[in-house]
Amino acid sequence: MATIKIGVQLHPQRVSYATYAEAVKTTEALGVDTIWNWDHFFPLYGDGAGDHFEGWTLLTAIAMLTSRAEIGTLVTCNSYRNPALLTHMANTVDHISGGRLILGIGAGWFEKDYVEFGYEFGTAGSRLRDLGEALPIIKQRMSQELPPPARNPIPILIGGGGEKVTLKLTAQHADLWNGFGPPDMYAHKNRVLDDWCAAVGRDPAAIERTVSITQNDDIPGDLDTYAEAGATHFIMMTAVPPDYERIEALLAWRERMNR
Repeated sequence: MATIKIGVQLHPQRVSYATYAEAVKTTEALGVDTIWNWDHFFPLYGDGAGDHFEGWTLLTAIAMLTSRAEIGTLVTCNSYRNPALLTHMANTVDHISGGRLILGIGAGWFEKDYVEFGYEFGTAGSRLRDLGEALPIIKQRMSQELPPPARNPIPILIGGGGEKVTLKLTAQHADLWNGFGPPDMYAHKNRVLDDWCAAVGRDPAAIERTVSITQNDDIPGDLDTYAEAGATHFIMMTAVPPDYERIEALLAWRERMNR
């Protein structure tokens, strides 16, 4: 059985930087495997506008605040940065972190980000086409970066569950996949990804299966079900400060599963 990992996505909204930084340090000290933020420009939930920090700038700070956990943005919106620039940014953060970066990326979906910052929103299809064009550029640029990445190549995570395009791109390009529940839907998407791996000649075991979990997911019930569906890396999505007792419960479950 694959080793179970626990991650936490700390939402950079309606929080001071000092409080966020303390959450990053405390979360790593508890023993999580990965720490993530997100790539948005405005709060995603709650009432109206609010304080918010930019993802990749904040990710640099996360790299400096930690020393052990892998880090990443869950997930970068492909639309917001030229893919060659994004690769150069990723390589820089990878070196800052000592080779702990996971390059999470997706097609993008939050229309307010696009409209308020002057990006063309387009359609789901056009955003997916753009992602499909960007991924080979990212991989090519990564092979040309000077200095080379500290972890070479930097692992790529693709987030999303679109069965015709997103999961095909995942089979072609990704080292990790991020999906979400409920568990029966996750199990179905996982099987579709396996099918795409077979179609493109990729070993399904080469792609680590991550799942985003919520405060409503039961420990251990729902987690056991996700594990049965193929998930090995569980990422709790949370406001800041997080529920540290819940993180500790997740870590205790991880230890039981990994015995």
